Amino acid sequence: MSIIDIVKKGGIIIYPTDTIWGIGGDATNPRVIEKIYKIKGRNKEKSFIILVDGYKMLQNYVEEIPMEIWEILEKSLKPTTVIYPNPKNLPEELLAKDGSIAIRIIKKGFAKDLIKNIGVPLISTSANISGMSSPKSFDDIDASILQNADYVVNLHRKTISDKPSKILKWSKENGIEIIRD
Repeated sequence: MSIIDIVKKGGIIIYPTDTIWGIGGDATNPRVIEKIYKIKGRNKEKSFIILVDGYKMLQNYVEEIPMEIWEILEKSLKPTTVIYPNPKNLPEELLAKDGSIAIRIIKKGFAKDLIKNIGVPLISTSANISGMSSPKSFDDIDASILQNADYVVNLHRKTISDKPSKILKWSKENGIEIIRD
């Protein structure tokens, strides 16, 4: 079975993102969200980032993308995640306590191609047990995480990456706030 079929059927994958190794699956499937919380041992108060393949897909999941966010995303050389208020077409289980959602547009690479092929956003959370260090390479991923995945991507396993994305939060009231630079 292909990775596309596995994701579409609710499977959990371990995959290289544009930042670090992630654990993910179909972000529109509540059962997938539950599985990832369980595998990571993560508190449900902490929400996940989702990845989309471009602006068109982003528009399916947020009410508004202000011009200043468009400009930042267009000019940014570093992967940039934006927290948006009032998401749409996403399961409630995926949203933060305040009802917001963190979304990153993947500009190139494996994850972008995968998202384009499955047609839905992917959950992207570091492939680690909650509270432990994020894996800087494939070899740093805990065996229990690997054992609980339905598919482990066999790419970029020797690449070292310790650069998480920049995180911005946007709201009508406060404009743009830098959460992580």
